[in-house]
This record gives sequence, structure tokens and C-alpha cells, in this order.
Amino acid sequence: MGDVDFARRFVPGLGKTVHRLGLAANYGIDEHGIRAALDRGVNYVFYTFRSGKLVAPLNDALRGDRERFVIATVPLVGYFGGSVRRGAEAALKKLKTDYLDVYQLGWLGVGSAWTEGTLRELRHLKESGKVRALGVSIHDRKRAGRLAEDSPLDLLMIRYNAAHPGAEQDIFPHLAKRKPAVIAYTATSWRKLLKAPRGWSGAVPTAGDCYRFCLSSPHVDVVLSGPASEQQLDENLRALDKGPLSPDEHTWMRDFGKAVHG
Repeated sequence: MGDVDFARRFVPGLGKTVHRLGLAANYGIDEHGIRAALDRGVNYVFYTFRSGKLVAPLNDALRGDRERFVIATVPLVGYFGGSVRRGAEAALKKLKTDYLDVYQLGWLGVGSAWTEGTLRELRHLKESGKVRALGVSIHDRKRAGRLAEDSPLDLLMIRYNAAHPGAEQDIFPHLAKRKPAVIAYTATSWRKLLKAPRGWSGAVPTAGDCYRFCLSSPHVDVVLSGPASEQQLDENLRALDKGPLSPDEHTWMRDFGKAVHG
């Protein structure tokens, strides 16, 4: 099965062991593929209001073994305390569960706001037991670094890939004090890392290579994947069996990322 420690990790901020390839179901995978992912050990699931195909498979899986899964979600609107509360209640009802593992403000500073009202509601949801961990997704790396050092957040969902490795300077050095969980997304840089840029004559990464790049960082707990099919899911899972990138692969991925970024 390859490097078990690479593919799975106990995350203190979540209190659970997770498969490090997380599932976002907004990119084409059908219900059968979602069930296959859950059956094969994928247990970090990012649910949004657009994840309709997730509901039935997830309901069945949670009914069978709720504690195995980490369910993360965001409110549809994250600007006000009331909308944050209603978003959590809607997700709890839809997924027929007593608690959410991760509840996070989405795209902080653009799609949601860090205010006294939203923060108060997040804290209340956690204190009431409806939410176990609090998080944000955020593109502002400097701000993410500050939140990593000093905030009530248990988790940061950040952009990190071979073309955008800036988290290594702006975020990762600030994790040591509180050790919030780190979820990476946009691993393929919206598929830009899957095709050769002008002037590149070497090998081109697969999506699996991109996920391995993210997970080769000791600071990244989970990388979100958005497979379009069960075949892509299988390719991504098999890629993780290779373990972390070798030094040569790491150099190649960084060089390719620089070429893509321009």
C-alpha cells in the first residue's frame, strides 16, 4: 500500500486520523464514484451547497460510522453572525448529523468577514458542540500567518501548489505556536500545472504529482482533490502510494511551477 504514514495522519486539531487526500465533489464525480472514495478510506470530505451528489452517499456513510469521517463545510453567506449560524444548522440538517467536524468561513476577506458577530457565532457553535473545529479558507497569506499565530482557529485552508509556494514563507513558519491544521487546495493551480507552458520541453506533472508535492510538506495535513470521475480518483489514490516526492522530483516540480507561474 505504499507509505502508510504519507497517506494517513492523525491531526491533533481535528482529533482524528485522516486520509490525506480530501474529497471535494463539485467537479464532476458521480455518486458511484463518491461511494467508491468513501469505501477506499477517503474520510476528509468538503461539503458545500453545490455538493448535492454528496448528500446520499455521505448520509449512508455517517450512519454507518460517524466518528470515522471529518466533515468540513462553509456557510453560503459568511458576513453576519445570523447567516453563519443558519449555515451550520442547514448543513447539520442536510447531512443528518449531530455535529460538524470543521466549520469555516469561506474566502476570508472576500466571501466572508472576520467580525465580532461572526466570531461570536463561531465560538458559540463550538461551545454548544455543534461544531468541533473552526477554520477559514483564505488567499491573503500574510493575514493567514497572523491568524495561525494568534486566533481561535483550529484550521486554515490555503492555496498551496508548485506554482504558488508562498505559504512556505508567509504561513508555515507561523504554525509552531498553536499548530492549527492545514488544508491545501488548488493543488493543480486550476489545472495550469497539468499542461506544459510555452518553452517547456520536459515531463509534465499529473494531478497525483501535484497532490504529492503538497503532501510532501510536513506542514500540510490534507490536500483537497476534485476528481471529475472515478478513474481520476483511482489515479490520485494510486499516486499517493508512491509516497513523498524524491529530491529529483521535488526539483522538477519546483522548476515546472516557476515556468507555469512565469
